[in-house]
Amino acid sequence: MRRESPVSLHRVAMFSVHSCPLATLGGRETGGMNVYVRELSRHLGYHGIGVDVYTRRQDPCLPTVVNFTPQARVIHLNAGPAAPYEKHQVWCHLPEFVEEVQRFIARHKLHYEMLHSHYWFSGWVALQLQRLFQIPMVHMSHTLGAAKNAAAQQSWEQEPPRRLRIEQEILRCSSAVIAESPASKRHMLQAYEVDPGKIEIIPGGVDIAAFRPQDRQQVRQSLGLAPEQLVLLFVGRLQPLKGIDILLRAARVVGQQYAALQVLVVGGGVDIQDEHEAQERQRLYALSQELGLASQVRFIRAQPQDILVQYYTAADVFVMPSHYESFGMVVLEAMACGTPVVASNVGGLASTVVHGTTGLLVPEGDWHAFAQAIMRLVTSPVLREKFGQASVQRAQGFAWPCIVTRTIQLYRRLLRQGGAVSRRHASVISCPF
Repeated sequence: MRRESPVSLHRVAMFSVHSCPLATLGGRETGGMNVYVRELSRHLGYHGIGVDVYTRRQDPCLPTVVNFTPQARVIHLNAGPAAPYEKHQVWCHLPEFVEEVQRFIARHKLHYEMLHSHYWFSGWVALQLQRLFQIPMVHMSHTLGAAKNAAAQQSWEQEPPRRLRIEQEILRCSSAVIAESPASKRHMLQAYEVDPGKIEIIPGGVDIAAFRPQDRQQVRQSLGLAPEQLVLLFVGRLQPLKGIDILLRAARVVGQQYAALQVLVVGGGVDIQDEHEAQERQRLYALSQELGLASQVRFIRAQPQDILVQYYTAADVFVMPSHYESFGMVVLEAMACGTPVVASNVGGLASTVVHGTTGLLVPEGDWHAFAQAIMRLVTSPVLREKFGQASVQRAQGFAWPCIVTRTIQLYRRLLRQGGAVSRRHASVISCPF
């Protein structure tokens, strides 16, 4: 039998332009994507593949190069002011970023076999470099503008038309596109008319060494939670799209049966100048008071992952009432800790949570259904235990070594195919400045 010759894969250029993978989690532009890029890069290094993650400099004091593993490093380059600024302003500075990347590569005589971009800003950058270097490019959107707009709850959550135009070209021109769930693939096919042969479904991963079951009573004691309390947990940004108001309305019903109810909302609080987060926090505060839950709801700023695992473990039920999630990494983290999940039957949540096995899926936006699902779990310790055990087992299949192996297989297939480098660049992709 004829064996395929090995392909050279020594170094990958990764792009996360608008948000650094080493940034503190919990800000408006930091979350699951940061974890994904960091962990993917780290685990690629374990396979002997060097990774350079290019991101924009947001602090003039940051060194240009930061090594975070022996094989992976972050490279901070200029794209506008070296300071935090509104995400959509990044678009205006992308040509500068492309030039900075080219200069860095030339100065250090770097050679890459693969480009891998994350989010649409990075996709635009990678397409310019793909055209220059003629090497394959993999793109992962993390969220899709069309799907996000369809689910947006406030006007400020809407993505601009430019994003949808650019995103379509990125998805069509990339050598391959990673969809984190079947739902993401369907959105790509329906809203962007992407060639289905280009789409590879590879979900997000979870660090099962960090996120694992712990002693619930010990953890509760360390967090100041009483053993008899019924704890419902949400983790994520404070945005209307996350549906936290749905959780609060459902909690009011649950609280009528359980006086010792405690609702923990963990997230946000990092970007103190984020006016939209401040508005949402105030809206949720007011709603909790209106519902008579002021003493039972705690808003906790975003936590580092070693503390976050304690919150997952302490909770009786993890609730994810989002109107849209491309994947929902926090749900997977909760599952890895053995905590059953009640989640909206949308996006990636619908394929990560196995209804009736690891948790319960309910119609998006239906707080009555959320209340019923939560009550079903809290009234049956046996069912919670059964779902928790099944969740831990399912999370094993999302462990980072599994996800990275599939990503490397995709890289190697593209290299064997000669990269499938697209020369088709529509006018909206060309630099307009």
